[in-house]
Amino acid sequence: MDDMKAFRKLGSITPGHPESHDTPGVEVTTGPLGQGIANAVGLAVAQAHSAAVFNRPGYNLFDNYTYCIFGDGCAMEGVASEAASAAGHLKLGNLICLYDDNHVSIDGDIKCAFTEDVCARFESYGWHVQHVKDGNHDLEGIEAAIRKAKEVTDKPSMIKITTTIGFGSLLQGTGGVHGNPLKADDTKQLKQAFGFNPEETFVVPQEVYDLYHRRSAEGAAKEQEWNDLFAKYAQEYPKEHADLKRRLSGELPEGWEKCLPVYSPSDPAIASRKLSEAVIEKIYDVIPEFVCGSADLTGSNNTRWKKAVDFQPPCLGIGEWSGRYFRYGVREHGMAAMMNGMAAYGTMLPAAGTFLNFVSYAAGAVRLSALSGVRVIYIATHDSIGLGEDGPTHQPIETLAHFRALPNLMVWRPADGNETSAAYYSALTAKSTPSILALTRQNLPQLEGSTIQKALKGGYVAVEAENANITIVSTGSEVGICIDAAKFLKEKHNIVARIVSMPCFEVFDTQDKEYRLSVIPDGIPSLSVEVMSTLGWERYSHEQFGLNRFGASGPYKDVYAVRFNPCWSSFHPSPCTNNFL
Repeated sequence: MDDMKAFRKLGSITPGHPESHDTPGVEVTTGPLGQGIANAVGLAVAQAHSAAVFNRPGYNLFDNYTYCIFGDGCAMEGVASEAASAAGHLKLGNLICLYDDNHVSIDGDIKCAFTEDVCARFESYGWHVQHVKDGNHDLEGIEAAIRKAKEVTDKPSMIKITTTIGFGSLLQGTGGVHGNPLKADDTKQLKQAFGFNPEETFVVPQEVYDLYHRRSAEGAAKEQEWNDLFAKYAQEYPKEHADLKRRLSGELPEGWEKCLPVYSPSDPAIASRKLSEAVIEKIYDVIPEFVCGSADLTGSNNTRWKKAVDFQPPCLGIGEWSGRYFRYGVREHGMAAMMNGMAAYGTMLPAAGTFLNFVSYAAGAVRLSALSGVRVIYIATHDSIGLGEDGPTHQPIETLAHFRALPNLMVWRPADGNETSAAYYSALTAKSTPSILALTRQNLPQLEGSTIQKALKGGYVAVEAENANITIVSTGSEVGICIDAAKFLKEKHNIVARIVSMPCFEVFDTQDKEYRLSVIPDGIPSLSVEVMSTLGWERYSHEQFGLNRFGASGPYKDVYAVRFNPCWSSFHPSPCTNNFL
């Protein structure tokens, strides 16, 4: 009751919207409409996958249903449509959604903006649909609909429940009861109508307490029953038991990091999306909870390992429930929100790919990844104007600045193979922080001074020089350009430059001051170079060289080399040196 009295108060465990990191018993952090149903799809996916991997005859460790309540506003959101469409395709019979159809949004009656047939829409997605017409009174009808939904095992279920918002209030059926406390006179008449003493506050009948205590005892008994089953499972299936126990702890298999690829300067230049693929090919077998996928860009994102099996309903003949590769379709936002649910379940470590520019489509879910502290990896390829011919509609400019500004999110932009391996090490070991890996389409040289250990500092000196005149700080594909530019500066102008690679701002910022000053020392000028927005770089450099305008369509070398106007210098060694000078 004290928690209820502290509703929406600072420091309470009863915030204004569900927050899994604050309130015990809250499975996922939602709030923005549509995220909850998409998270629910992810939870249902994780249950189906975990059951296929771990259940054995007599040991149904994973047999739960996922229940979700969503409203008219949720049904309007695009992310809900993406996730619901995916759930129908995947035939998730373990998912039951209750649609609170109360006809009211904040702006008023939904007929001003939302007149579609939601039941027909969900039926077209492949859902089993029912309608309880009097949700204000027909509790038995709701229970019967849920029982019937459980009988349908090859489709997710949606139960439309028509209700009256603020039922019993003087403002019932209006937007006035959405998110607003009732006035004193309204509260009193409502209590009286439902048989409560209108003068008493924060009073709950004893029979309600008794009911909840019984439910609590039943829940504790169910938990003990599961723990006993899990203990017996350990005797019969010790390998699977150890694997599941480790997954639930959040720890990775011992020694897994030994499989990470290591590169030397003599190795060929490779695009970092291909370097990422090489990591995935190594880790999939040693980290069995790692699952991957793509928003219809598998061949471009390089996210699928050679022996991968798709997660699909077996009846389709194109995969299995135990499959670890996900075909999300062109549903970036739904993909990200589903991964939040998958990660929250505790048995999966999800990663998935799209172009970096289209992670912006998923920004709402990425933000909730960070807020809720789930381990999700966004593989974001084609990370700059270096993608070339697809042009400015696909070339990210502001994207990294946006996501670097987001708390509790690591943004990695590796410059070579060792940095890519470091990015994966960091992302995979960060139990409560999501990561974005920004990866190139074009080939990158292997740096002379890089190691996985150095890159794990977030920033390090790639090329040291005595009596340096300038420190040049860069990321990703521009690090190699800066190294070439430094040679040009030395040969043509006798200017000595140190080169710093900073693949991850967030990790670099956690290093102690002594280390940070050893990388970017006081006393000499510093210049940042990155082929995107310069916003945020002022923390690390005196001057910034980047792109604050849109890109262009053409072969990537031409796009890098062209000079559009005096404000946009070209990105190759010679023009870069003009900025240094």
